[in-house]
Amino acid sequence: MKTKLITIIALLFLSFNFANACTNIIVGKKASKDGSVFVSYSADSYGAYGIMQHFKAAKHPKDTKRIVRDWETNRYLGEIDEVPITYNVVGNMNEHQLTIAETTFGGREELVDTTGIIDYGSLIYITLQRAKTARQAIKIMDELVQTYGYCSEGESFSIADPNEAFILEMVGKGPGGHGAVWVAVRIPDDAVCAHANQSRIHKFMQLPKDQVLYSKDVISFARKMKLFDGKDKDFDFANTYCPLNFGGARYCEARVWAIYNRFAQGMNKYLGYASGENLNAEPLPLYIKPTSQIGFDDVMTAMGDHYDNTPLNMISDPGAGAFQSPYRPRPLAWEYDGKKYFNERPVGTQQSSFSFISQMRSTMPNPVGGILWFANDDTHTSPYTPVYCCATEVPECYTLKHGNAIKFSLKSAFWVQNWVSNMVYPRYTQIYPDVKKAIGRLHDKHFSSQGKIETEAAELLKTNPQKAIEYLTAYSNAMADEMMEEWRNLGWYLVVKYNDMVEKIDTPNKTFEVASDGPDTIMAKVKNPGYPNETKKKIAEETGNKFLIK
Repeated sequence: MKTKLITIIALLFLSFNFANACTNIIVGKKASKDGSVFVSYSADSYGAYGIMQHFKAAKHPKDTKRIVRDWETNRYLGEIDEVPITYNVVGNMNEHQLTIAETTFGGREELVDTTGIIDYGSLIYITLQRAKTARQAIKIMDELVQTYGYCSEGESFSIADPNEAFILEMVGKGPGGHGAVWVAVRIPDDAVCAHANQSRIHKFMQLPKDQVLYSKDVISFARKMKLFDGKDKDFDFANTYCPLNFGGARYCEARVWAIYNRFAQGMNKYLGYASGENLNAEPLPLYIKPTSQIGFDDVMTAMGDHYDNTPLNMISDPGAGAFQSPYRPRPLAWEYDGKKYFNERPVGTQQSSFSFISQMRSTMPNPVGGILWFANDDTHTSPYTPVYCCATEVPECYTLKHGNAIKFSLKSAFWVQNWVSNMVYPRYTQIYPDVKKAIGRLHDKHFSSQGKIETEAAELLKTNPQKAIEYLTAYSNAMADEMMEEWRNLGWYLVVKYNDMVEKIDTPNKTFEVASDGPDTIMAKVKNPGYPNETKKKIAEETGNKFLIK
């Protein structure tokens, strides 16, 4: 028997894992401004060095085996049969514009099957190499876990193609249980769905049959495990397999609430549930109809949400510091003087190792229609660059070629973007406006060139498909290179401008004013911006006359 071993390459990391702290948004094609289906994902993990995965399209001889290694740890799990043909995969999107993302909800610990071969990450990337559509992906994911066993905790998956999108939730059957139970619900074309580490699918048996798919034993297994004893029509997947607690509400469902609150009216009625104050209240809907159509910028902004202008805002308590930072150190829960407290967990967070917004367009041929917009850090402070789904290579700055989790490199997007972001956190109100402007400038460049690039690529596809793919690959790499140059320059600029907690005075073309003449710049003109007014007010009110000039 001829055997060729194909290994799933895990991300290099130090601690924790991606699954425990992620956020997804799904936007249907009629809910978007341009007919795109969007899926966004942030892989939030302290210590993790995020990369863009790439699996080339390939043909495999008969009897080829594939080694499966755990996506997070690279631990060997076993071997499975390879299929004759696998598709090109860029990040979490394949050449057919299929996208799969995830968040972990954990669920009941006793249902984790450590004897299975397929972990959640491997399930994503194996499926992307084998499926063309969302429905085919669901079928393949089911076949994989039933054949080889599922060894991860409970997961919510976003599964979308240019025409339809699903949220699929899956849990194992416990040690030696083999396989998994799951349910998948189609998101209406005019709707938005979000999930963030808490099971979101409740009752589903009443949905139209063409809008819901599920494993044949999703209810009978719950009965067998004595988790449910009601009528089928009353079966609630989330309440059965992942009962809500305070953390599931305040750390997870609150993120979903914040996203929905941006896109629709009437979300305040769910605030008690999302904040954890009333766990028995009506849960958030699985999806909502937005009040207006959603564009790429809207998705990007929602992925950087910090509960701004809501009762959960993060800039008015002492944890925000003098410069009203919406970032908090971990752990989420902490103790002081024998009492337990917690920090808010917003969508935008400093520990993102990578994020993406996938754009799938049914009005265009696959090589042109599918874009994975990729960033390597905090969704609020990092720029996205476009990588087309047909790309035969991915930008070097998004790989392990330069740097790793413990090796800094100015050629690594992870480290350059983290460098800039970490300058923002302690002096947020002072420095973030410069970063926001830089993100806007970079994205404007991408959008201004996108139409021309795609028109030319579409024309090339008609006569020379390979040249078109090479053209889009080169463009994807060039955009990442341009971002790296811009972000390195931004980093240097911020260091110079904000050195020593003052602010050097600059001009529109970013040349700083000097305070001396001659061949050497010895002095620069500076200003002292001091504290934001809200901080001045707090100091004055909380310290009385201590700092009052008399």
